[in-house]
Amino acid sequence: MKRILVLLLVITGLYIVFNQAHRFEIFGASNGSNSNGQAAITNATEVIKVDVSSVSTTIIPEDRSNLKAVYNGKQTLKVTEMGDTVEVSVKSKGFNWFNWFTFSEKSQLKIYIPKDYDRNMVIDLGSGNLHLSGQSKEKPLKLDEVTVDIGSGNMTFRNLIVNQWKQDVGSGNVEIDSLKTETGTFDLSSGNLEIRHYTGAIEADVSSGRLTLQMDQLENSVKIDVSSGNVGLDLPDNADFTLNGDISSGNISSDFPLTEKELNKHSIQGKHGSGKYDIDLDVSSGNIRIH
Repeated sequence: MKRILVLLLVITGLYIVFNQAHRFEIFGASNGSNSNGQAAITNATEVIKVDVSSVSTTIIPEDRSNLKAVYNGKQTLKVTEMGDTVEVSVKSKGFNWFNWFTFSEKSQLKIYIPKDYDRNMVIDLGSGNLHLSGQSKEKPLKLDEVTVDIGSGNMTFRNLIVNQWKQDVGSGNVEIDSLKTETGTFDLSSGNLEIRHYTGAIEADVSSGRLTLQMDQLENSVKIDVSSGNVGLDLPDNADFTLNGDISSGNISSDFPLTEKELNKHSIQGKHGSGKYDIDLDVSSGNIRIH
């Protein structure tokens, strides 16, 4: 009985601490926080940061000069300007156990950004859904660096040209359709990552889960490490590559006919076409199929 009483007192104390901290944050939110959901996007703005959880978020490029966030839900929307960064966040009001574990499709956030914004974007999704798309494949959204971190939930990205793309997938599902980049880095702990119409160099580390990668053109190197899980690498028929695969346990297979082919239990090497671009694969456990 005493243990139950102590536990209730601890929970009550935590509730008070978090609730009071939230109140202080509201009263002390004069450091660039904007209650009307808008922020100026100027030549000095280098980063747009989106930090959300338990909400359905859509980032919409359109003909405008500022950022505007419109939220419909029970959490707290904050739009903050601080130095060269504009941040949009949706956080729970005080300490609420249910917001940690629940997500409602009715809780929606729309973020309108200038369509000619071409600098950096940081996206952190704790849970829920997030969607970002350029107007079309012919009229993509162009950005410099994009950093994406998903704890769980679902993400979709379409029609983007980005100099550097970095993505960390804890769990959940990510769908990317039409991404052109100089360098793409992907870290998949678990879940599913599906990439279609991809162009650029790529480095991927798959701890667990499934990675599906379809490339329109092979124009740079590919490096994929698989600790556990499955990878499907879909290359164009005219791809010129040199394959170097190391296998501890699992399998690497290629549907492409290879010249200078060497195959044994722990490695696979060979060339297709001129062998211009390196494809380096390392499998500790799991499977990689090139097709």
